[in-house]
Amino acid sequence: MDTRAVTTDLAPAALGPYSQAVIAGGFVFCSGTAGIDPVTGAIADGIEAQTEQALRNLAAILDEAGSSLRDVVKTTIFSADVDDFPVLNAVYARHMPDPPPARSAPANVTLPRGLLLSIEAIAVLTDGSSIAAASPAV
Repeated sequence: MDTRAVTTDLAPAALGPYSQAVIAGGFVFCSGTAGIDPVTGAIADGIEAQTEQALRNLAAILDEAGSSLRDVVKTTIFSADVDDFPVLNAVYARHMPDPPPARSAPANVTLPRGLLLSIEAIAVLTDGSSIAAASPAV
């Protein structure tokens, strides 16, 4: 199976040896995105701001891949504090389509750099095509 890495400057660079996303088999597999400003590298303050920024970063990666938040079929949200879920869920619900995608949400997870959450996603390519029709990686 052919795969293609997706990279955009509109989301923070990977913090390790991984791609922001990979396109394979008509799907976009997005690595965990966090509430980090892609320009300044600053971490947003608080769970609401970090969730908003993480979802903006995820949307930018999906857009670069030829997909969108409307095309997400599965997310996993890693949260540092289970007590943050009411706020996290409220922000998440504003960004996700109805019906929302399937989701897993492990909580009380230790994340790098003191991050409060990380959101990974799987989405279909908007036109349902293979990587040949996807946006080229930057």
